[in-house]
Amino acid sequence: MARVVSWLVGGLIRAAVGAAVALAAFWLWAERGRLIQPSTRRFLASFRADGHYDWGRALHGYLYARWPYLYIGTAIRVLFPTLSREHPGVPWNEVYHGKVLPPDLARKLITVNQPIPRTELEQIIPYESARTIVLQGSPEIAVIDCPCRSARENPCQPIRVCMIVGQPFVDFILEHHPDASRRLTQAEAVALLEAEHARGHIHAAYFKDAMLDRFYAICNCCPCCCGGMEAMRERGVPMVISSGFVAQVDSDRCGACGHCEEICPFGAVTVDGESHVDAAVCMGCGVCESQCPQEAIALVRDAAKPAPLDVVRLG
Repeated sequence: MARVVSWLVGGLIRAAVGAAVALAAFWLWAERGRLIQPSTRRFLASFRADGHYDWGRALHGYLYARWPYLYIGTAIRVLFPTLSREHPGVPWNEVYHGKVLPPDLARKLITVNQPIPRTELEQIIPYESARTIVLQGSPEIAVIDCPCRSARENPCQPIRVCMIVGQPFVDFILEHHPDASRRLTQAEAVALLEAEHARGHIHAAYFKDAMLDRFYAICNCCPCCCGGMEAMRERGVPMVISSGFVAQVDSDRCGACGHCEEICPFGAVTVDGESHVDAAVCMGCGVCESQCPQEAIALVRDAAKPAPLDVVRLG
């Protein structure tokens, strides 16, 4: 028995070494043959810091950006259903991945025309995954088919609504997903934000450790398709953090029509004679504010919420 175990272990070790050698040989051949696309080179090179290469994060980031539909589709179908409020120790349950943006801040973020250098954001976006932002002048923007909507049988339309912002992310997406993405002008990006907001969808600035701990996307999320919102509502996973604002109802103008309760993406509004907003649940997305027929709702700063993403302050 010991001889059999030793033979199996030896075989596994030889197989692992052989695979490592083959992978290294392929990498060198690909490098010499220039088979790796320029955007991939720049993307992977971005994971070098202080003279050291973070192989783990580089591989994670590559897989996430190269196969986003498989990655996010698997998360929606396999990972998210396993999460629960009762297991806060699960890494997904401990880290925010995005920040809700009211429409005016979303527009500012993609129309800023001044250099915004690498800036520590711990005081502005106070959660672990949102560390830095890199924009130089007018940000480059691409739009890609939403992986969350693409994973659903009957998704909301249109599907092409996820905005990738800044380099090296834009070039990587355009080169690797040419049939599912295209470059946007700033005017087109603003028009897309406004159209999605009119549909009652929310804007969220996303940050991810696999994407250099940097702002890299504005997702225009619908509550019926978005995997992050589903995990947040049903599993208690803190996928996105509040914009820093909360909806406030003017009781004198409220007609108790119930429209705000119907359209609130987070279920923060109830109507009983007049509209009532649960400040603890409200994420400050501004959907109810813009769609209230009586103009009875306004977003106000909530000191109990994390500070807003202030693009003007960053600049």
